[in-house]
Amino acid sequence: MLNHARSNERRFEVRLAENENEIRSAQRLRYQVFYEEMGARANSWKMRERRDLDCFDGICDHLLVIDHQATDEWGDPRIAGTYRLTRRGALTKRQKFYTESEFDLGAIKSFPGEILELSRSCVHSDYRSRAVLDMLWRGLGNYIATHQVDIMFGCASFPGIDPDQAADALTFLYRHHLAPEALRPHAHPRQYVKMHRRCESSIDKRQALRQMPPLIRGYLGAGAMVGDGAVIDRSFNTVDVCVMVMLGELSASYARRYRDVA
Repeated sequence: MLNHARSNERRFEVRLAENENEIRSAQRLRYQVFYEEMGARANSWKMRERRDLDCFDGICDHLLVIDHQATDEWGDPRIAGTYRLTRRGALTKRQKFYTESEFDLGAIKSFPGEILELSRSCVHSDYRSRAVLDMLWRGLGNYIATHQVDIMFGCASFPGIDPDQAADALTFLYRHHLAPEALRPHAHPRQYVKMHRRCESSIDKRQALRQMPPLIRGYLGAGAMVGDGAVIDRSFNTVDVCVMVMLGELSASYARRYRDVA
């Protein structure tokens, strides 16, 4: 069970969702961020409910940062940020990870230890600060320690569906952070988009980092590696890469952040 952690005079709490109402609140936040802000395509049911949900929500753990001094429009405590967490053990033999809709994870799934998929990460627009992101990461660190996770992975997204808008960033990731072949995810052939889009000599590292969303930069700080190939997700209006982190090789600064809670 994930331990609770509160901060700022008990205003914020970091823990797993404990009931369906809290999961619905997380789904409303996801809808607000992914559909209303980022331009994802919603079907009529999602538009009516104003929730982002799919078949994975029922088998995942939902990590929440809860602001107990604010409420959402339904009168519930406001969710400041959320992560959706799926362990290998939560899936049946026939079920696949969400990431497998875009990437072949055969190499990662052959790893004998515990693996954890991260998805649907988002933070409410009123809370986009280092403090809230740190709370999510510390909660994640507690979860990883509790379940003895060895590898975490998932899709990380660039906004928009034109990979050339992130050509420097994609090339930099491919050239400097490609996962070793023994563990490397691969974009499915029919969805494969080349990441090596620029001549190496023309890449400006600072420009490449500026093109990366904060979450991807955060993963790199933790020692993340990427799979081969990007995927255009038109339904979510993004270009996705597969990111993975070996927890045994976590960078020192991120390891300290994990140990604060774990």
